[in-house]
Amino acid sequence: QVRLVESGGGLVQPGGSLRLSCAASGIPFVIYTVGWYRQAPGKQRELVAASGGRTNYADSVKGRFTISRDNAKNTVYLQMNSLKPEDTAVYYCNANLDRQDRFDYWGQGTQVTVSS
Repeated sequence: QVRLVESGGGLVQPGGSLRLSCAASGIPFVIYTVGWYRQAPGKQRELVAASGGRTNYADSVKGRFTISRDNAKNTVYLQMNSLKPEDTAVYYCNANLDRQDRFDYWGQGTQVTVSS
């Protein structure tokens, strides 16, 4: 059984930092592209950052967010600095192999709220 379990969300003031973690099990983690998506109320889910053969970031988070992975621990992280109110969303962890739907897995999501 494949599981992706996120942690690390919460409430933070503008300008603050959070680190999200996603622990995966049931997949050969090292060969998967892993990433973080987010969905704000009334908006579509969007890619934040992904780590596979390359590392990609949404323009809105470049220079502020950093994705990293520890293949020995089957874990992917998202370090978020200089947080803004518009970063408020539910953040989801994703693992995908070769862009195939049958090898596409999601975590349950973790809420990040940036507010004073």
